[in-house]
Amino acid sequence: MRAVTRPLSEFLDGDLDLNDFARGDGYLFVRDGVGCAGRGVVVRVGSAEATKFLHSIEHDTTVDGPGAGPLLFGCIPFNSAQHHDFVLPQVIVGKGPDGQKWLTAIDDPVIDLRVPPRPVASSATFSVQPGVDVEHYLHAVASARDAVKAGRLTKAVIARDVIVTSSTPIDVHSVLLRLRASFGSSYRYSIDGFIGASPELLVAVHGTQISSHPLAGTTPRTGDPETDANLARLLMESEKNQIEHRVVIDMVHETLLPWCSYLDWEPEPSIVAVANVQHLGTRMEGQLSQPTPSVLDLVYQLSPTPALGGHPREQALELIASVEGIDRGRYGGAVGWVDAHGNGTWAVAIRCAELSPDLTSARLFAGGGIVADSEPRDELAETQAKFQAMLAALIRA
Repeated sequence: MRAVTRPLSEFLDGDLDLNDFARGDGYLFVRDGVGCAGRGVVVRVGSAEATKFLHSIEHDTTVDGPGAGPLLFGCIPFNSAQHHDFVLPQVIVGKGPDGQKWLTAIDDPVIDLRVPPRPVASSATFSVQPGVDVEHYLHAVASARDAVKAGRLTKAVIARDVIVTSSTPIDVHSVLLRLRASFGSSYRYSIDGFIGASPELLVAVHGTQISSHPLAGTTPRTGDPETDANLARLLMESEKNQIEHRVVIDMVHETLLPWCSYLDWEPEPSIVAVANVQHLGTRMEGQLSQPTPSVLDLVYQLSPTPALGGHPREQALELIASVEGIDRGRYGGAVGWVDAHGNGTWAVAIRCAELSPDLTSARLFAGGGIVADSEPRDELAETQAKFQAMLAALIRA
């Protein structure tokens, strides 16, 4: 197998939007215009073979940098023991933070860089129904809260799902363009019918540099600056949200530190605002020790973080399995890409939708961290706010 990587300018005059290249049936992982998109499928490989497989590809390149070459897109489920694989697209277009743009082709494919027609307005009708019963969810939250109060764990994340049904197939390309318009600063992804816009960086490795930006603790945004500023202040002052956030930060830091020569983090969390909600976030950046690990090694060590599972991990996952009542699938796991040098960027798989094969339905997920002070009805309201990201992108006339 042979890959050729060249500057995008050798194939195209002007720019190419990654959303337009991925369209509705390709692969996409992008934030603020930086990322990669792919079309076609050369092969799928399991996690155990991923690194060895990438190293086996002969690569002719005139472009340097993380991601510039053959790479694998993938989603790791919430329960990483569930079957999953990674895909090598036949043609990959990438854009780096330094402005570099490139195209990688595997085994001389036909390369089509034409911009597709703009999606047209749809006359579809939609219905939204709960997946797990709301009363079941409220009971699960209460059970998790009581377990924390009893000292059996520090935090557990309880999620629920809703099902969106459309009278016509959902136009994935249109959804991705809407997510770009509203959530351009989030990690937007489309991989094998799993689409979303996650604000949370699980881990990124670019050369010897490592970064992570865990989020935990949430409040809504209303669109009114004064109200939102007050909500942000209350979030920063909330003992419940600070506890939830600290559990996540400590775990991520303790997991990554043994791999690093140093790892710095913000002394206090800051507000991370997206279109519909705002979170507490703490950025971490550091330098990897030699020999550097693959980003996949770190992803499997971190996922699921306490932001999606809980702490201690095993006790929280046992409680979730016993009370939540849903199979999360890829929700709450990790989504991203890895190249042959172990570089990659992986986001926490939240603010997402799992599309049916015929594209006429979508399963959406949202959850929240439960601690001793959690109130079930407040947690329900938090999930309703989190659902709005994907609902707004899916349900358009």
